[in-house]
Amino acid sequence: MLIRYVGLDVHKDSIKIAVAEEGREPARLFVSIPGDTNKLIARIRKLGSKSSLRCCYEAGPGGYTVYRSLTAAGIDCKVIAPSLIPKQSGKRVKTDRLDAENLAHYLRSGDLTEVWVPDETTESIRNLVRLREDARIARHKARQQLNQFLLRKGRVCRQFKTRWNVGHMSWINSQKFAEEADNVTLSSYLRQTELLDDRIACIEKDLKLYSSHWSQNTLVESLQGLKGIAFVSAVAIAAEVGDLRRFPSAGKFMSYVGLVPAEYSSGQKENRGSITRCGNAIIRRLLVEAAWYYRHKPGKSRAFTLRNEKLPKRIRETSWKAQQRLHRKYMKLLMGGKPKNKVIVAVARELAGFIWSIGQSI
Repeated sequence: MLIRYVGLDVHKDSIKIAVAEEGREPARLFVSIPGDTNKLIARIRKLGSKSSLRCCYEAGPGGYTVYRSLTAAGIDCKVIAPSLIPKQSGKRVKTDRLDAENLAHYLRSGDLTEVWVPDETTESIRNLVRLREDARIARHKARQQLNQFLLRKGRVCRQFKTRWNVGHMSWINSQKFAEEADNVTLSSYLRQTELLDDRIACIEKDLKLYSSHWSQNTLVESLQGLKGIAFVSAVAIAAEVGDLRRFPSAGKFMSYVGLVPAEYSSGQKENRGSITRCGNAIIRRLLVEAAWYYRHKPGKSRAFTLRNEKLPKRIRETSWKAQQRLHRKYMKLLMGGKPKNKVIVAVARELAGFIWSIGQSI
Protein backbone atom coordinates (compact mmCIF):
# COMPACT_ATOMS: atom_id res chain seq x y z
CA MET A 1 0.00 0.00 0.00
CA LEU A 2 1.40 3.39 -1.05
CA ILE A 3 1.70 5.75 1.93
CA ARG A 4 1.31 9.47 1.35
CA TYR A 5 2.65 11.98 3.88
CA VAL A 6 0.65 15.18 4.10
CA GLY A 7 1.98 18.41 5.61
CA LEU A 8 -0.55 21.07 6.59
CA ASP A 9 0.37 24.71 7.12
CA VAL A 10 -2.71 25.82 9.04
CA HIS A 11 -3.77 29.44 9.42
CA LYS A 12 -7.02 31.11 10.38
CA ASP A 13 -7.99 31.95 6.79
CA SER A 14 -6.07 29.39 4.72
CA ILE A 15 -4.51 25.93 4.78
CA LYS A 16 -1.65 24.87 2.51
CA ILE A 17 -1.57 21.12 1.77
CA ALA A 18 1.70 19.51 0.64
CA VAL A 19 2.28 15.83 -0.17
CA ALA A 20 5.38 13.64 -0.03
CA GLU A 21 5.22 10.23 -1.68
CA GLU A 22 7.14 7.22 -0.39
CA GLY A 23 10.74 7.24 -1.63
CA ARG A 24 13.06 10.16 -2.24
CA GLU A 25 10.93 12.42 -4.42
CA PRO A 26 10.69 15.98 -3.00
CA ALA A 27 7.46 17.07 -1.37
CA ARG A 28 5.15 19.16 -3.53
CA LEU A 29 2.34 21.57 -2.84
CA PHE A 30 -0.99 19.88 -3.49
CA VAL A 31 -3.45 22.72 -3.02
CA SER A 32 -4.27 25.82 -0.98
CA ILE A 33 -7.78 26.00 0.49
CA PRO A 34 -9.75 28.30 2.84
CA GLY A 35 -9.41 27.57 6.56
CA ASP A 36 -12.38 25.23 6.83
CA THR A 37 -12.05 21.73 8.28
CA ASN A 38 -14.86 20.24 6.16
CA LYS A 39 -13.17 21.41 2.95
CA LEU A 40 -9.85 20.16 4.32
CA ILE A 41 -11.21 16.65 4.91
CA ALA A 42 -12.82 16.58 1.45
CA ARG A 43 -9.52 17.57 -0.19
CA ILE A 44 -7.42 15.10 1.79
CA ARG A 45 -9.76 12.23 0.92
CA LYS A 46 -8.91 12.81 -2.76
CA LEU A 47 -5.30 11.80 -2.03
CA GLY A 48 -6.16 8.19 -1.25
CA SER A 49 -7.76 5.86 1.27
CA LYS A 50 -7.77 6.78 4.95
CA SER A 51 -5.32 4.01 5.85
CA SER A 52 -2.77 5.31 3.30
CA LEU A 53 -2.61 8.88 4.62
CA ARG A 54 -0.37 10.34 7.35
CA CYS A 55 -1.04 13.99 8.17
CA CYS A 56 0.61 16.54 10.46
CA TYR A 57 0.56 20.24 11.28
CA GLU A 58 2.33 22.56 13.73
CA ALA A 59 0.87 23.27 17.15
CA GLY A 60 -0.32 26.87 17.26
CA PRO A 61 -3.04 29.30 18.30
CA GLY A 62 -5.64 27.28 16.37
CA GLY A 63 -5.49 24.56 19.00
CA TYR A 64 -6.49 20.98 18.24
CA THR A 65 -9.61 21.53 16.12
CA VAL A 66 -7.99 20.26 12.92
CA TYR A 67 -6.50 17.25 14.75
CA ARG A 68 -9.85 16.26 16.25
CA SER A 69 -11.72 16.74 12.95
CA LEU A 70 -9.27 14.60 10.98
CA THR A 71 -9.12 11.93 13.70
CA ALA A 72 -12.92 11.78 13.86
CA ALA A 73 -12.92 11.27 10.09
CA GLY A 74 -10.58 8.29 10.49
CA ILE A 75 -7.49 10.06 9.10
CA ASP A 76 -4.18 9.66 10.94
CA CYS A 77 -2.98 13.07 12.16
CA LYS A 78 -0.19 14.36 14.41
CA VAL A 79 0.38 17.74 16.01
CA ILE A 80 4.04 18.74 15.79
CA ALA A 81 6.19 20.78 18.20
CA PRO A 82 7.23 23.86 16.12
CA SER A 83 10.47 24.48 18.03
CA LEU A 84 11.72 20.95 17.28
CA ILE A 85 11.22 20.97 13.50
CA PRO A 86 14.63 20.57 11.78
CA LYS A 87 15.88 23.76 10.14
CA GLN A 88 18.47 24.12 7.38
CA SER A 89 20.84 26.96 8.24
CA GLY A 90 21.54 27.77 4.57
CA LYS A 91 17.93 28.55 3.72
CA ARG A 92 16.83 32.16 4.06
CA VAL A 93 13.36 31.89 2.51
CA LYS A 94 10.26 31.05 4.53
CA THR A 95 6.78 30.80 3.00
CA ASP A 96 3.61 28.90 3.85
CA ARG A 97 4.19 26.63 0.85
CA LEU A 98 7.71 25.76 2.00
CA ASP A 99 6.49 25.17 5.55
CA ALA A 100 3.89 22.68 4.34
CA GLU A 101 6.42 20.91 2.09
CA ASN A 102 8.96 20.71 4.94
CA LEU A 103 6.36 19.17 7.25
CA ALA A 104 5.50 16.52 4.65
CA HIS A 105 9.20 15.82 4.00
CA TYR A 106 10.18 15.48 7.66
CA LEU A 107 7.06 13.46 8.48
CA ARG A 108 8.19 10.96 5.85
CA SER A 109 11.74 10.86 7.27
CA GLY A 110 10.50 10.49 10.87
CA ASP A 111 12.31 13.61 12.12
CA LEU A 112 9.32 15.37 13.70
CA THR A 113 8.45 15.45 17.41
CA GLU A 114 4.80 14.92 18.23
CA VAL A 115 3.12 16.87 21.03
CA TRP A 116 0.65 15.34 23.47
CA VAL A 117 -2.96 16.22 22.66
CA PRO A 118 -5.29 16.39 25.70
CA ASP A 119 -8.84 15.14 25.64
CA GLU A 120 -11.53 17.81 25.54
CA THR A 121 -12.28 17.64 29.29
CA THR A 122 -8.61 18.05 30.18
CA GLU A 123 -8.32 20.92 27.72
CA SER A 124 -11.31 22.64 29.33
CA ILE A 125 -9.67 22.36 32.79
CA ARG A 126 -6.44 23.66 31.26
CA ASN A 127 -8.35 26.66 29.87
CA LEU A 128 -9.58 27.45 33.39
CA VAL A 129 -6.02 27.13 34.71
CA ARG A 130 -4.77 29.56 32.07
CA LEU A 131 -7.69 31.91 32.75
CA ARG A 132 -6.55 32.04 36.37
CA GLU A 133 -2.97 32.61 35.25
CA ASP A 134 -4.09 35.58 33.11
CA ALA A 135 -6.04 36.99 36.06
CA ARG A 136 -3.02 36.50 38.36
CA ILE A 137 -0.79 38.45 35.96
CA ALA A 138 -3.42 41.21 35.68
CA ARG A 139 -3.67 41.41 39.51
CA HIS A 140 0.11 41.59 39.81
CA LYS A 141 0.14 44.51 37.35
CA ALA A 142 -2.73 46.27 39.15
CA ARG A 143 -0.92 45.93 42.48
CA GLN A 144 2.24 47.34 40.95
CA GLN A 145 0.32 50.35 39.65
CA LEU A 146 -1.27 50.93 43.06
CA ASN A 147 2.07 50.62 44.82
CA GLN A 148 3.73 53.05 42.36
CA PHE A 149 0.98 55.61 42.95
CA LEU A 150 1.46 55.44 46.72
CA LEU A 151 5.23 55.71 46.28
CA ARG A 152 4.84 58.84 44.15
CA LYS A 153 2.80 60.36 46.96
CA GLY A 154 5.48 59.45 49.52
CA ARG A 155 3.33 56.83 51.27
CA VAL A 156 5.46 53.79 52.22
CA CYS A 157 4.18 51.08 54.57
CA ARG A 158 6.90 49.80 56.92
CA GLN A 159 4.62 48.13 59.47
CA PHE A 160 4.22 44.83 57.61
CA LYS A 161 6.89 42.60 56.12
CA THR A 162 4.33 40.95 53.83
CA ARG A 163 2.35 43.03 51.36
CA TRP A 164 -1.27 42.61 50.29
CA ASN A 165 -2.38 40.83 53.46
CA VAL A 166 -5.29 42.08 55.60
CA GLY A 167 -3.12 44.51 57.57
CA HIS A 168 -1.46 45.98 54.52
CA MET A 169 -4.78 46.44 52.67
CA SER A 170 -6.24 48.09 55.77
CA TRP A 171 -3.32 50.54 55.79
CA ILE A 172 -3.89 51.37 52.11
CA ASN A 173 -7.60 51.95 52.69
CA SER A 174 -6.78 54.37 55.52
CA GLN A 175 -4.72 56.69 53.29
CA LYS A 176 -6.18 60.16 52.70
CA PHE A 177 -4.86 62.97 50.49
CA ALA A 178 -5.36 66.71 50.46
CA GLU A 179 -6.33 66.70 46.77
CA GLU A 180 -9.64 64.99 46.08
CA ALA A 181 -8.41 63.79 42.67
CA ASP A 182 -5.74 61.71 44.46
CA ASN A 183 -8.42 60.11 46.65
CA VAL A 184 -10.39 59.19 43.52
CA THR A 185 -7.23 57.71 41.96
CA LEU A 186 -6.54 55.61 45.04
CA SER A 187 -10.16 54.41 45.15
CA SER A 188 -10.02 53.38 41.49
CA TYR A 189 -6.76 51.44 41.93
CA LEU A 190 -8.16 49.70 45.02
CA ARG A 191 -11.39 48.77 43.24
CA GLN A 192 -9.41 47.23 40.38
CA THR A 193 -7.29 45.05 42.69
CA GLU A 194 -10.35 43.95 44.68
CA LEU A 195 -12.21 43.01 41.49
CA LEU A 196 -9.26 40.88 40.38
CA ASP A 197 -9.09 39.25 43.82
CA ASP A 198 -12.76 38.33 43.49
CA ARG A 199 -12.24 37.11 39.92
CA ILE A 200 -9.40 34.79 40.95
CA ALA A 201 -11.46 33.44 43.88
CA CYS A 202 -14.37 32.66 41.51
CA ILE A 203 -12.07 30.90 39.04
CA GLU A 204 -10.64 28.76 41.85
CA LYS A 205 -14.17 27.76 42.90
CA ASP A 206 -14.91 26.76 39.31
CA LEU A 207 -11.69 24.73 39.19
CA LYS A 208 -12.72 22.79 42.29
CA LEU A 209 -16.21 22.21 40.89
CA TYR A 210 -15.24 21.01 37.41
CA SER A 211 -12.13 19.04 38.40
CA SER A 212 -13.95 17.01 41.08
CA HIS A 213 -15.20 14.47 38.49
CA TRP A 214 -12.20 14.75 36.19
CA SER A 215 -10.20 11.64 35.28
CA GLN A 216 -7.05 13.32 36.64
CA ASN A 217 -8.60 14.09 40.04
CA THR A 218 -6.65 11.27 41.73
CA LEU A 219 -3.39 12.80 40.50
CA VAL A 220 -4.51 16.24 41.74
CA GLU A 221 -5.18 14.85 45.23
CA SER A 222 -1.91 12.90 45.30
CA LEU A 223 0.24 15.88 44.25
CA GLN A 224 -1.18 17.88 47.15
CA GLY A 225 0.67 15.49 49.44
CA LEU A 226 3.89 17.28 48.51
CA LYS A 227 4.94 20.29 50.56
CA GLY A 228 4.45 23.55 48.66
CA ILE A 229 1.83 22.14 46.29
CA ALA A 230 -1.76 22.95 47.22
CA PHE A 231 -4.90 22.55 45.09
CA VAL A 232 -4.28 25.30 42.53
CA SER A 233 -0.73 24.15 41.80
CA ALA A 234 -1.74 20.48 41.69
CA VAL A 235 -4.61 20.99 39.24
CA ALA A 236 -2.42 23.22 37.05
CA ILE A 237 0.31 20.57 36.85
CA ALA A 238 -2.22 17.82 36.09
CA ALA A 239 -3.97 19.89 33.40
CA GLU A 240 -0.77 21.04 31.70
CA VAL A 241 1.06 17.69 31.79
CA GLY A 242 -1.75 15.16 31.63
CA ASP A 243 -0.59 11.58 32.13
CA LEU A 244 2.88 11.64 33.73
CA ARG A 245 3.42 8.06 32.62
CA ARG A 246 4.09 9.30 29.09
CA PHE A 247 7.53 10.40 30.31
CA PRO A 248 9.84 7.35 30.39
CA SER A 249 12.11 8.86 33.05
CA ALA A 250 12.22 11.68 35.60
CA GLY A 251 14.92 13.37 33.53
CA LYS A 252 12.57 13.60 30.55
CA PHE A 253 9.97 15.35 32.70
CA MET A 254 12.61 17.73 34.11
CA SER A 255 13.61 18.55 30.54
CA TYR A 256 9.96 19.05 29.56
CA VAL A 257 9.55 21.81 32.15
CA GLY A 258 12.86 23.45 31.19
CA LEU A 259 14.68 22.92 34.48
CA VAL A 260 17.74 21.13 33.08
CA PRO A 261 20.93 23.09 32.27
CA ALA A 262 21.67 24.02 28.68
CA GLU A 263 24.82 22.44 27.25
CA TYR A 264 27.09 23.38 24.34
CA SER A 265 29.88 20.80 24.33
CA SER A 266 32.17 19.73 21.52
CA GLY A 267 35.29 17.60 21.57
CA GLN A 268 37.15 18.11 24.84
CA LYS A 269 35.23 21.25 25.71
CA GLU A 270 32.24 21.10 28.02
CA ASN A 271 30.14 24.20 28.44
CA ARG A 272 26.98 24.13 30.57
CA GLY A 273 24.81 27.17 30.91
CA SER A 274 21.69 28.20 32.79
CA ILE A 275 18.47 26.20 32.59
CA THR A 276 16.93 25.82 29.13
CA ARG A 277 13.58 27.42 30.06
CA CYS A 278 12.02 25.29 27.32
CA GLY A 279 8.63 23.66 27.63
CA ASN A 280 5.82 24.65 29.94
CA ALA A 281 6.44 27.98 31.71
CA ILE A 282 3.41 27.68 34.03
CA ILE A 283 4.64 24.41 35.57
CA ARG A 284 8.18 25.74 35.82
CA ARG A 285 6.99 28.80 37.77
CA LEU A 286 4.86 26.67 40.11
CA LEU A 287 7.76 24.29 40.84
CA VAL A 288 10.15 27.15 41.58
CA GLU A 289 7.59 28.75 43.91
CA ALA A 290 7.03 25.40 45.68
CA ALA A 291 10.80 24.86 46.02
CA TRP A 292 11.06 27.83 48.42
CA TYR A 293 9.09 25.84 51.02
CA TYR A 294 11.93 23.33 51.30
CA ARG A 295 14.29 25.88 52.84
CA HIS A 296 12.46 25.12 56.10
CA LYS A 297 13.18 22.04 58.18
CA PRO A 298 10.97 19.00 57.49
CA GLY A 299 7.75 19.17 59.43
CA LYS A 300 4.03 18.47 59.29
CA SER A 301 1.78 21.48 59.67
CA ARG A 302 -1.93 21.10 60.32
CA ALA A 303 -2.85 21.93 56.69
CA PHE A 304 -0.21 19.52 55.40
CA THR A 305 -1.45 16.73 57.68
CA LEU A 306 -5.07 17.25 56.58
CA ARG A 307 -4.07 17.02 52.92
CA ASN A 308 -2.12 13.81 53.54
CA GLU A 309 -4.37 11.85 55.88
CA LYS A 310 -6.54 10.35 53.11
CA LEU A 311 -3.67 9.58 50.74
CA PRO A 312 -2.17 6.09 50.28
CA LYS A 313 0.77 5.18 52.49
CA ARG A 314 3.17 5.13 49.54
CA ILE A 315 2.31 8.74 48.61
CA ARG A 316 2.76 9.87 52.23
CA GLU A 317 6.16 8.16 52.38
CA THR A 318 7.23 9.79 49.10
CA SER A 319 6.11 13.19 50.40
CA TRP A 320 8.11 12.83 53.63
CA LYS A 321 11.14 11.60 51.70
CA ALA A 322 10.87 14.67 49.45
CA GLN A 323 10.86 17.00 52.46
CA GLN A 324 13.99 15.43 53.92
CA ARG A 325 15.93 15.09 50.68
CA LEU A 326 15.11 18.52 49.25
CA HIS A 327 15.85 20.34 52.52
CA ARG A 328 19.23 18.58 52.73
CA LYS A 329 19.97 19.54 49.13
CA TYR A 330 19.00 23.15 49.81
CA MET A 331 21.27 23.39 52.85
CA LYS A 332 24.17 21.56 51.17
CA LEU A 333 24.19 23.84 48.12
CA LEU A 334 23.64 26.97 50.20
CA MET A 335 26.50 26.10 52.57
CA GLY A 336 28.63 25.36 49.51
CA GLY A 337 28.36 29.00 48.49
CA LYS A 338 25.84 28.67 45.68
CA PRO A 339 23.56 31.71 45.08
CA LYS A 340 20.14 31.22 46.63
CA ASN A 341 18.26 31.51 43.34
CA LYS A 342 20.37 28.77 41.76
CA VAL A 343 19.82 26.60 44.82
CA ILE A 344 16.06 27.01 44.50
CA VAL A 345 16.14 26.04 40.81
CA ALA A 346 18.14 22.91 41.69
CA VAL A 347 15.58 22.02 44.37
CA ALA A 348 12.73 22.63 41.89
CA ARG A 349 14.39 20.26 39.44
CA GLU A 350 14.48 17.46 42.02
CA LEU A 351 10.92 18.27 43.08
CA ALA A 352 9.92 17.58 39.47
CA GLY A 353 11.44 14.13 39.92
CA PHE A 354 9.22 13.43 42.95
CA ILE A 355 6.15 14.62 40.99
CA TRP A 356 7.08 12.23 38.18
CA SER A 357 7.47 9.39 40.71
CA ILE A 358 3.99 10.00 42.14
CA GLY A 359 2.52 10.14 38.64
CA GLN A 360 3.82 6.68 37.73
CA SER A 361 1.43 4.89 40.06
CA ILE A 362 -1.74 6.93 39.52
